[in-house]
Amino acid sequence: MPRYIACLFAVLATFTLATGAAAADVKVMISAGFFGVYEELGPAFEKATGHKLVTTRGPSVGDSPEAIPTRLSRGEAADVVIMDGVGVDLLDQKDLTRPGSRVPLAESFIGMVVRAGQPKPDISTMDALRKTLLAAKSIAYSDSSSGTYLSTIGFKKLGVADEIAGKTRKVRGPPSGEPVAAVVARGEAEIGFQQVPELIHVPGIDFVGTVPSEVQPPTLYVGALPKSSQQSDAAMALLHFLSSADAAAVITKAGMKPLPPH
Repeated sequence: MPRYIACLFAVLATFTLATGAAAADVKVMISAGFFGVYEELGPAFEKATGHKLVTTRGPSVGDSPEAIPTRLSRGEAADVVIMDGVGVDLLDQKDLTRPGSRVPLAESFIGMVVRAGQPKPDISTMDALRKTLLAAKSIAYSDSSSGTYLSTIGFKKLGVADEIAGKTRKVRGPPSGEPVAAVVARGEAEIGFQQVPELIHVPGIDFVGTVPSEVQPPTLYVGALPKSSQQSDAAMALLHFLSSADAAAVITKAGMKPLPPH
């Protein structure tokens, strides 16, 4: 057992003994960006607490019927959501979250990939990224927060929105879709953009780097409790577990930046 898992197990065991919390089914709605961390650490949480995580996946934002704000708006039940902070902002605006329940988990960045073995274009500056976008034969981006930002703001900041409109493709993500990197790996798009943790572990691609700071929106993955949460204690225990110092190694491996423990 990795050391960080052993430490987390000890922390959770202490929490369980201290609170005397009864085992519960915890309904989790989660977007793709933080899913790798959750998938790795979730079994330790279940083992230490006796809780069972019941998982539903969907984008943080977007027009997909699977998007988390859409799911909650139509009455689907959840005890906790884990998603892009922009998505939680939308839930707040719709009065679907409990005030004060937000827990920051990690910072993420938009990156770019090419098919494995292909030349890696320069995207280190705004001018270099602009030239790369204009030269690319096809461009893919996600249907969630990163793609929404690039298609509505980022490409306009770069001054290329009109020029590249005819060669861009929006990719629907999990659960019914796939990562942008999978489209690039098959050669269906020359370059692809998405949050780094959703790109780097997909076979068949090479990671180029992150986009310049001028078109890099501040992106936090956060957890929050919907107003309809029935297992708030267990849900908050999960969020504090995922944001603890001992979870930092898993967060880093997933391609994100850990935050100070909450």
